[in-house]
Amino acid sequence: MKNNVSGIENIYFVGIGGIGMSALARYFHTRRLFVAGYDKTPSPLTADLQREGIPVHFKDDTAVLTAEITDTPREKTLIVYTPAVPADSVLLTYFRENGYTLMKRSQVLGLLTENSYSICIAGTHGKTTTTSLTAHILEYCHKKPTVFAGGILSNYNTNFINHPDGNITVSEADEFDRSFLWLSPDLAVITSIDADHLDIYGDKGTFEKGFRDFAARIHPEGSLLLNENAAAAGVIETPHEVYGFGETCAHRAIPTGVEHYNFTFEVQSSVQAVNGRYLLPMPGRHNVSNALAAIVLAGKCGCEQPEIAEALRHFKGIKRRFEWIVRNDKIAYIDDYAHHPTEIKAAIEAARELFPGKKLTVAFQPHLYSRTRDFEEGFAQELAKADELLLLDIYPARELPIEGVSSEHLLDKINISDKKIIHKEQLADHIKANKERIEVLMTLGAGDIDRSVEPIRQYLESE
Repeated sequence: MKNNVSGIENIYFVGIGGIGMSALARYFHTRRLFVAGYDKTPSPLTADLQREGIPVHFKDDTAVLTAEITDTPREKTLIVYTPAVPADSVLLTYFRENGYTLMKRSQVLGLLTENSYSICIAGTHGKTTTTSLTAHILEYCHKKPTVFAGGILSNYNTNFINHPDGNITVSEADEFDRSFLWLSPDLAVITSIDADHLDIYGDKGTFEKGFRDFAARIHPEGSLLLNENAAAAGVIETPHEVYGFGETCAHRAIPTGVEHYNFTFEVQSSVQAVNGRYLLPMPGRHNVSNALAAIVLAGKCGCEQPEIAEALRHFKGIKRRFEWIVRNDKIAYIDDYAHHPTEIKAAIEAARELFPGKKLTVAFQPHLYSRTRDFEEGFAQELAKADELLLLDIYPARELPIEGVSSEHLLDKINISDKKIIHKEQLADHIKANKERIEVLMTLGAGDIDRSVEPIRQYLESE
């Protein structure tokens, strides 16, 4: 895979700790460019980057910048930033006012993938899982993919797979800030088109137009796989192949059972080479659908059923995507990134299917004031399906508070009796104090609730 950012020797990432940004940082680091970056707070991901030899700073201050960035010709230095970083950032302001070239993460990803055979996976939900499954299958089948994923693949303990001598790229196509419109896919998937990011798009119609515009960017000789639910919405005008569970789907999964937490299913596809039986070591009907898309993509890249099935059987999952943290005879603990009502619905349904009759305790951290406001009714409906709810304060991310939007207000709308507000700092201790009452525990959310996972695990596993 060629480096299309010609003439650049030094790259500084503003927001390097983001999952997409860190994958790009790793890419350029493997190409022996000087790479460094800033992020607001340390995290396991920034610690990994530092261990790999990438300097990471945690002060929004020009004093952290080294000579590679400040003293070399501007044309040899690229600044990559994410819209999640506030526009008044000291570093961003310095770079803008001092003649540096600035590019969004999505623009750089578009440049890097434009001369490869580009597989792009989009969708409000399921894109990280589908991207990761596709990447793992292609890697297992020796197709040498270079992968930019939106999650940490447990098989490889990274979000970036590197094959400089390969010509396939697999990229997660993010709809946030219309990032996916910088990509030019040969093969694409749209897993779902449920409205989200209305702080960016304004309304559902504009959000759907973003996906229409993404589909229109597929190369004329390429193809689009469209989930049956997304197809039924009638949003996409670009020619497409439908995948799902319905009898009329061009690519169909037929669930056949559950074996020791693993889902089994048959595939019937117009790509004949992939037809047959599969075992998926991930729960949930939604993940069978994600696996089906990945299987068909692999078939279109020349992989065949026996090897695909073997790859799938060895898939270890993705960090924070229905990730098993504790699983023993007394307690099951699952952590998941779910932050939209549809994702919460899928996570809870999967837990109920695996543990029928068990008490389900859900700890949820809302992400963004605007999302909490826009989907309040959906959150209330899906969270009411827990037996016990621990609702954390809203994680603001890039936003300032919105009047009338709070976890307390949301809690009032959730129709279950066993519910309470709990502060993030108190969550692990609360779990410890109530361990004997817990049967199945889920921590859900896209903010920093994941910082509580390790102490909770330790409490649950201690005697």
